Amino acid sequence: MPQMNKGGKFIFGKSAVGKDGLVRLPPQAVEEYRIASEGKVYLFTGSLSTGGFCVTRRGLLEPSRLGHILTENPGLLDCALPQGAFQKYKGRWYCWTDISEAGTIVLTGSMMDVLKLSPGDELLSIRSSDIAFTMGAKGPLLERARNYEGDIPVF
Repeated sequence: MPQMNKGGKFIFGKSAVGKDGLVRLPPQAVEEYRIASEGKVYLFTGSLSTGGFCVTRRGLLEPSRLGHILTENPGLLDCALPQGAFQKYKGRWYCWTDISEAGTIVLTGSMMDVLKLSPGDELLSIRSSDIAFTMGAKGPLLERARNYEGDIPVF
């Protein structure tokens, strides 16, 4: 699905947090960001208004203007922190986790606690930048998507 309104954010689709914490990332986002190509992804807390989490990978984040997140947090850079263990840095929480080739991740209970998510929560996949996409859990964009009369792919 493209933009819900002219000049608005591009929406890849909707996903839900499964009972087991499984989240299927929309195939278009997986392909566009080549997000599964490294077998691991970084998750970080979303904005106050959107909630949820952002998804990126080392090959996108490290060479970007935000690469300092990794260089100043070597446990993230080298995935030396335990999988799913969040680390706070400059007001946001960051972790790494495995991703399947098909673009699925599993959020543990402790990860969901940090992200303020629960099984069954609906997530709207939003193109954020060329570095990451957002799996938003609240806010005006999610409300507009709920009221949108067109088709929004569900994963």
